[in-house]
Amino acid sequence: MAVALAGGHALLEGLPGLGKTRLAEAFARASGLSYRRIQFTPDLLPSDVTGGEILREGAFVFAPGPLFAQVVLADEINRAPPKTQSALLEAMQEGAVTVGGERHPLPRPFIVLATQNPIEIEGTYPLPEAQLDRFLAKIPFRPPPREAWRRLLEAVPPLPEAVTGEAELETARAEVQAVKVPGPGKEALIHLAFLSHEDPRLRFGLSPRGLLAAQALARALAWLRGRAHADWEDLRDASRLALTHRLFLSEEAAFEGVQPEAVLEDLMQKSLTPA
Repeated sequence: MAVALAGGHALLEGLPGLGKTRLAEAFARASGLSYRRIQFTPDLLPSDVTGGEILREGAFVFAPGPLFAQVVLADEINRAPPKTQSALLEAMQEGAVTVGGERHPLPRPFIVLATQNPIEIEGTYPLPEAQLDRFLAKIPFRPPPREAWRRLLEAVPPLPEAVTGEAELETARAEVQAVKVPGPGKEALIHLAFLSHEDPRLRFGLSPRGLLAAQALARALAWLRGRAHADWEDLRDASRLALTHRLFLSEEAAFEGVQPEAVLEDLMQKSLTPA
């Protein structure tokens, strides 16, 4: 929900069967938004997701593809070839697709929830840094606690009914934008970014887009927690979601088994900690 309130897209990473697809559908239904699922495969063409021109009554007209929904589940996104990923990148960045030289706006709000398996590499196309950077947050999925397993075996919960709608979401987004990030918090984020550029474990440091993503998520988390300003907890939690997938390790660090999560925790210890 924080990602939707911040106006971005999310990458859901985890092993199959942990409920990523069901979570995406449940979010769309509870939010009262239109929903489409795209199963990405190596033979998927850009037109299979964007739509294309068809001949109808003697004239070519545009037939919208499955991207034309308010919540789109891009299932196993890393199985799509680069051209199809590029078409999705335009949609995520511009909120529109271009077909036959014509620009077609996508519904608003437009939220992409993409899934990928972190350990399976056969038949996959790793997401380039430019596309990873378009995801506001990367959300790891881990096996649920024991009690959740027990409840699932007793009865799988039904999908929720709509509890809100498009208008309420837009209102909430406006309220999130009004949440303040104090000056010391902004300076701490800037300090974190500069530390990332100096860290020898990283190939390159964080971009301005990364800091804007962390700030937007911090505002959304603060709003969800009932605060009119983002505090240090919000900034740290937002940074974990928004920045981990934007840290690219050097070859030496990767060889030594260093994890981006550990690098980020070190950087936050030096920056996002009140004096």
